[in-house]
Amino acid sequence: MKRMHPSRRTRGLTLIELLLFIAVVGIALAAMLRVFVTATAASADPIIRRQELAIAESLLREVQLMPFTWCDPDSPNFDDATSAAACNTVETIGPEAGETRYGPTYFDNVNDYNGFSMTGIRDLTNTAVSGLAGYSANVAVTAGTLDSVTAGSGDALKITITVTGPDSSTVVLQGWRTRYAPQSPY
Repeated sequence: MKRMHPSRRTRGLTLIELLLFIAVVGIALAAMLRVFVTATAASADPIIRRQELAIAESLLREVQLMPFTWCDPDSPNFDDATSAAACNTVETIGPEAGETRYGPTYFDNVNDYNGFSMTGIRDLTNTAVSGLAGYSANVAVTAGTLDSVTAGSGDALKITITVTGPDSSTVVLQGWRTRYAPQSPY
């Protein structure tokens, strides 16, 4: 007599189980790849942002280190004047005729930088800085109110530096410069 054994299930996966497994893994893998692609695409942004900030900080420091006097620094009494009335040539916002950042007649006062712009970052010798051709910078210098110093007095200037990166993102950095009269140019 033949003995009947209860049927044993064979080990392994059915075709339906295998297809479901492949579908679930495919969906999970696609979601993970999307995260990696987004992270990789955004990883260059901090480099551009840092470079924009470095350019803005450097240009702001350059402007803030310039003299801020009542008289044009070409006037003989520019560092002794205590008001505009004592000047042969009164300093006004914007560069005087012929003054540029690159010479031969250089900017000689903070407010000479008002309206200055460059496409492709250049150093003080007008040499293009390698790797920064895709950046641009603009400077605005305006009379400002700073605590008890009013804009009408002209004793405080707000300096705004705007740097645009190759991806069209921008960084805006602002600083202040106040006048102390009489003032040494350094």
